Amino acid sequence: MTSSDAAPSGSEGLPEGIRPRIRPRRLRATPALRRLTQQTRVHPAELILPMFVREGAKEPLPIGSMPGVVQHSLDSFRSELQRAARAGVGGVMLFGVPEHKDATGTGATDPDGILNQATRIAVAEVGDALVVQTDLCLDEFTDHGHCGVLDADGRVDNDASLVRYRDMGLAQADAGSALLGLSGMMDGQVRAVRDALDASGHTGTAILGYAAKYASAFYGPFREAVDSSLTGDRRTYQLDPANRREGGREVLLDVEEGADVVMVKPAMSYLDVLADAAATSPVPVWAYQVSGEYAMVEAAAAHGWIDRERAIDETLTGIRRAGAEAVLTYWAVEAAERWARG
Repeated sequence: MTSSDAAPSGSEGLPEGIRPRIRPRRLRATPALRRLTQQTRVHPAELILPMFVREGAKEPLPIGSMPGVVQHSLDSFRSELQRAARAGVGGVMLFGVPEHKDATGTGATDPDGILNQATRIAVAEVGDALVVQTDLCLDEFTDHGHCGVLDADGRVDNDASLVRYRDMGLAQADAGSALLGLSGMMDGQVRAVRDALDASGHTGTAILGYAAKYASAFYGPFREAVDSSLTGDRRTYQLDPANRREGGREVLLDVEEGADVVMVKPAMSYLDVLADAAATSPVPVWAYQVSGEYAMVEAAAAHGWIDRERAIDETLTGIRRAGAEAVLTYWAVEAAERWARG
């Protein structure tokens, strides 16, 4: 018997029939073997950092339910953009927090509104190093907090909202956004915005369709982050958490309408939907590790209940393993910097 065929230490004297010939543990025996045979890797370029910029802020304002995340002032925004670029992450997704809101979210289409202003700053600061992306949704800008405009009966008016989305898309493209994140979940939103962009000459501006966005309980901290004024819920336009096939249908619809990338949101509770999308979509599939996912890990770690850094890496690896080609995560820069240190 050769040395490579020798029974593992401690198995001498055991009956021959219980010595396994196939031993998967061989490839787990050392750190070097585990690294060599690792099947899923996460690279900083596959991470996208969501950022909140608050109109009128003089300094970064902490978000209580998301420890370590802030609403940026324009000055702190600039410095964090530079940090993200140095860390080598793939991009930033920008959200504006305006001082004033109204029924139709006029701040979203104001060229000097906080989101469009922040977009111009980001493009000037890091546009050559990062993909500058913008959230295209009205919820941050409406006084009722819904993702679209309301009809006379107080219901979200799908088609009237598309008109606002078209205008919002043009404003963001004019500000220099490279990729528009259509997160409102209105029927036909990708086609409406794509047609408007192409007609105005913005044929190079890409669209990220939040295709399978579920009516999730895990968005709670985000609503604090954007000072949401929502009353009620968004169940008439976001997907029912029980529906897997419907998520796949929405992905294919967004692809047909011209989405360059599609999104599954949230990530961890919908890994089956994410895997389905990755298996069927001809365009890249991304996932959003949402505020509630972030907050749960941070809270558990603060109590000493879990290993924080291992939990962060495990969640990101699981999302990538399920098929996401990029992940929006509030840990993007922190994780990239830590991995670089080794």
